Amino acid sequence: MTAIRAYWGLLSSYLKPQKQHVFLLSAVLLLTIGLQLATPRVLRDFIDLALAGSAYAALFKKAVLFFALVLLTQLSSIVTTYFSERVAWTATNLLRVDLAEHCLHMDMSFHQKHPPGALIERVEGDVDALSNFFSQFLVQVLASIILLVGVLFMLFREDWRAGIGLSIFALLAIVIMMRVRTIGVPRWVALRQQSAEAFGFLGEVLNGTEDIRASGATAYFTRRFDDILRNWLPLRRQAVLAFSMIWSTTLMLFALGTCFAFGLGYSLWSIGAISAGTVYLIFNYTELMRQPIEQLRVQAEDLQRAGASVARVRELLEMQPKVQDGEGMALHRGALQVEFQDVTFRYGDDEIALHHVDFKLPAGSILGLLGRTGSGKSTIARLLFRLYDPSSGRICLDGIDIRSTRLTDLSRHVGLVPQEVQIFQASVRDNLTFFDRSVDDARILEILDAFELLPWLNSLSHGLDTELERGGGLSAGQAQLLNFARVALRDPGVIVLDEATSRLDLATEALIDRATVRLLSNRTGIVIAHRLYTVQKADAIMILEGGSIAEYGERLKLLNDPSSKFSALLQKGVEEVLQ
Repeated sequence: MTAIRAYWGLLSSYLKPQKQHVFLLSAVLLLTIGLQLATPRVLRDFIDLALAGSAYAALFKKAVLFFALVLLTQLSSIVTTYFSERVAWTATNLLRVDLAEHCLHMDMSFHQKHPPGALIERVEGDVDALSNFFSQFLVQVLASIILLVGVLFMLFREDWRAGIGLSIFALLAIVIMMRVRTIGVPRWVALRQQSAEAFGFLGEVLNGTEDIRASGATAYFTRRFDDILRNWLPLRRQAVLAFSMIWSTTLMLFALGTCFAFGLGYSLWSIGAISAGTVYLIFNYTELMRQPIEQLRVQAEDLQRAGASVARVRELLEMQPKVQDGEGMALHRGALQVEFQDVTFRYGDDEIALHHVDFKLPAGSILGLLGRTGSGKSTIARLLFRLYDPSSGRICLDGIDIRSTRLTDLSRHVGLVPQEVQIFQASVRDNLTFFDRSVDDARILEILDAFELLPWLNSLSHGLDTELERGGGLSAGQAQLLNFARVALRDPGVIVLDEATSRLDLATEALIDRATVRLLSNRTGIVIAHRLYTVQKADAIMILEGGSIAEYGERLKLLNDPSSKFSALLQKGVEEVLQ
């Protein structure tokens, strides 16, 4: 019962918005069934009239009627296909959107456990496997039952012996087909699981291409992928062989059904119980029974196949982010005070990443955040953006715990300039506004001018409407300036620069330095840095070691204190000490 409720819950959720199309699909299917039942009777009458030597006019009328019914049947089949595909495509797209949106709202701990490839397989592969379930399952099962009952009813009308004989055959055929169906389902489920594993692995490899090539591990990962593909092949072979066995069984079963229909028809005709045309009618109806019986088997098999996908989809939708939306405490516009109150954090069961971090950064101040790789610098940024929540302690903006704000409101007040720049395959406008069409073009041009990007924009063929490819064809400096402009358009009160200049040459750094001054003007800034010049304009310096604050204070005081760690870094060189 739980499984049935799960199926029905998912089915009804995504078919309700299309109830008109589902109704039309059902109506056209019923019309098709009526035409399928009526057409053989017309041909039966034609045969009997021809054998009786009836007039040409009577035969011509039956022939015209037969061709008209065949044409209508084909047209209704086309309409059925149109509506079923429309229903399936709309329903699966709605489900894909919901799954993608759900994944985007999950916190980073979820994405650490679920690689992109595995999520793509769930959003695309599992949903695609549900296409038939959404478009045809309920309607086709009901239509198949109605068609089968209709065929048997018509046979009973012709002769009760034909009705009883073919009812027994139909029952045996359904039982055999359902038994044979169980051969294929577990093999298809195993194949889908292997497919998910393969795509998950491939996604991880492609995502880590740079590190894999740099470490010389290409051959190892190629062998791993080859092993996965080799394991995939026998599962695919078993699934296809099982399908072939089911198909062969179906052919043999209905070949026997045809023999039975002809034998029964001949027996009844030989005793004068039925006409020659009715012999053909019995044969035709026997062939017609193949469709609903086969359809019931297919739908039962698809239902069981869909079961694995339904379970995986529901499992994904039922996962809840550990970072929950706050009750809606509002943050004011402008520079905000940033405060970490005894914050401790660990990634899952790993070692503590931050240990009792406690500091207060006044509104409008700039903090230079220094430390070795793994010291906790990026963790501070992730906690400030609520990609994670601290294990203990509080993070406040202007005295408001960020856990009490809406996540969407927090993202408007805290901006990030990352080291890696993501260029989308979209227009310049969309790349700057993140697809927010409410941003005025005049505002975009004003920001581009402020960050010295107008010459670049003017060199483009279609200005803001120019389509950028992934990578964008921009220099490293232009891409980073574009990143600055994106953040400035949102006008956040707090900005985090996460090693935003670590991969730029010295000439480009001068350009970025001017942009940094503009971006941080009248805002609170946290500059995560490996290079000395990036913290020269900081008001305060914090040095992290092993997740704890090793030193924190005003930059000028630390600079003039020979015993300070910051002063030692200046003497030895930040780049050498912190790498």
